[in-house]
Amino acid sequence: MSARSVLFFLLIFSFITKVITRQLGLDLPIEPIILALPVLGFIMAIMRSADQDWDDLKSDLFYILIAWLIFCILEVFNPEGASIDGWLREIVPVAIFPLLVVTLSFLALRTVKDLNIFLVIVISLSCLAALYGIKQVRFGLSRGDQLFLDSGGAVTHVLWGKLRVFSFYSEAAQFGASQAHIGLMALILAFGPFGKKLKLSLFIAAGLMFYGMLISGTRGAFFALVVGAFVAILLSKKFKVLIVGGVIAIAFICFLKFTYIGNGNYNIYRFRSALNPNDPSLNVRFNSQKILRDYMSDKPFGGGLGVIGFNGMKYNPTKFLSTVQPDSYWVKIWAMTGIAGITLWLGMMMYILGKCCGIVWRIEDESLRVKAIAITSGIAGILFCSYGNEVINMVPSSVVIYMSWVLIYKIPKLEQEIKDNKLLTA
Repeated sequence: MSARSVLFFLLIFSFITKVITRQLGLDLPIEPIILALPVLGFIMAIMRSADQDWDDLKSDLFYILIAWLIFCILEVFNPEGASIDGWLREIVPVAIFPLLVVTLSFLALRTVKDLNIFLVIVISLSCLAALYGIKQVRFGLSRGDQLFLDSGGAVTHVLWGKLRVFSFYSEAAQFGASQAHIGLMALILAFGPFGKKLKLSLFIAAGLMFYGMLISGTRGAFFALVVGAFVAILLSKKFKVLIVGGVIAIAFICFLKFTYIGNGNYNIYRFRSALNPNDPSLNVRFNSQKILRDYMSDKPFGGGLGVIGFNGMKYNPTKFLSTVQPDSYWVKIWAMTGIAGITLWLGMMMYILGKCCGIVWRIEDESLRVKAIAITSGIAGILFCSYGNEVINMVPSSVVIYMSWVLIYKIPKLEQEIKDNKLLTA
């Protein structure tokens, strides 16, 4: 077994965790397994150290995540006195897991073939998720799905008698955002310099996933779609694409904002409500953020890791922040780490996104360029979508994004590989 095979198994496993637990009824310790896999891959890399190129770890991306981990470790001394158990549970997905996946990706992903395998896996599994979501709507729920709803999931997944489709994901929000993310990637790839059969397959895959996005009832997916498309249009560097794409994007937003066409369809109506400033759900979030802003005014380092959200309710039930629903990963980071932490985290995210855009901007090979644009637009979409939901911190989106960062960072080497192969075959 190699570090590369472990990494791709982790990617596949991140998509099918709920198939194992919900559909198959197997009570496996999913979180420890997901954490153990990159550790196992790292051990495999060490065992093959003679063949391993460690120089790739000398990257600003690696050092940025080290700095974030150190900051999160120091949060254990937060004067607000949050539970150590909550801190331990929260630091894993927030800081340790991203560093592990990025480290393993730097060591394992080396070739254009690895990039192509990554794209095939995420698009194929996302299409399967869309098909299973359609099955939930058209043919009904499985026993495992129904048990999920009966165990409390119906509160957020059955609204006005309509099912918010969650497929084989943890929840509808994660499903919808992931469908928008990967669907946009497939659509961008469909315009690349590929064969007609592949283009047609990618267009069908994109349409399938956009439908999956709609039936999820996830309004936050709108931002993954629009922001990602905007980044893709800019990175195209083609004036015609910039104008046509901009007009289409504006027309799409105006269609949702200023018309009532399609409101008879509940999924379109709910998606459209993402642009309604008077939406009750949106106002509840704004009110929660106002309460947090007042409470956090004298807490520059927040309330501590694990003080809000699920871990807050479980490990810090006596803390005020545990009573507030963050409804946003940005807000969650802010509540846990204060203005200092959210400034650092957002600065990191924007730097990484900017660096990725700069790398893509300089790519010359057309095939590699369209793949890089697709991946980078997905990174941007999920980052901004995470303002509305905790998407970037949940599998499979988290694994896809962390691997995406590394793939873009490695693009210059991959382009050199293509150039070298062309010289050899000339």
